[in-house]
Amino acid sequence: VQLQASGGGSVQAGGSLGLSCRASGRTFGAHNMGWFRQAPGKEREFVAVITWSGDTTYYDDSVKGRFIISRNSAKNTVDLQMNNLKPEDTAVYYCAASSVHFGRQQKLYHHWGLGTQVTVSS
Repeated sequence: VQLQASGGGSVQAGGSLGLSCRASGRTFGAHNMGWFRQAPGKEREFVAVITWSGDTTYYDDSVKGRFIISRNSAKNTVDLQMNNLKPEDTAVYYCAASSVHFGRQQKLYHHWGLGTQVTVSS
């Protein structure tokens, strides 16, 4: 599975942005898909994940109620809608795929895309 994230940009606090991750490969449908982020000077952290079937999602507490993860299996995409953005959401966002894990354990995600920058100004 090859992944490519897009949709980053700059927005003021309180605004919204949508990220999209396009996957290539016939096994996309068998992978749980996650979003992670890395802020300057910090370690990469878990944001959200969705099951291969799209019927279950899990969010980090810091984004719960503001971010929505979804997937479109027909288009091989996973989206992250980010609402009510805060300056602390500023980071490089990465999408990742795992055939064995549904959660926040980064080591169990075996496919990673290049990141896309999200900048939120106050």
